[in-house]
Amino acid sequence: MLNNIGLPGLLLIAVVVLVLFGRGKISSLMGEVGKGITAFKKGVDDGKREIEEGSAEAKDVTPAEEKDKV
Repeated sequence: MLNNIGLPGLLLIAVVVLVLFGRGKISSLMGEVGKGITAFKKGVDDGKREIEEGSAEAKDVTPAEEKDKV
């Protein structure tokens, strides 16, 4: 269904969105999207760094009572 939109269709959709939401709302929405992407990238980098440092070792969190049952 979305395969045949083309450039004129995309421009029409952009104009409709701009009319419905206004320039200020779209600008603030894109700012929030940018903040979300930045936070995601920072989280991925922190995770990679944590794995490389070896601090992401698996820990046994089984309660002591459960360990005795095995």
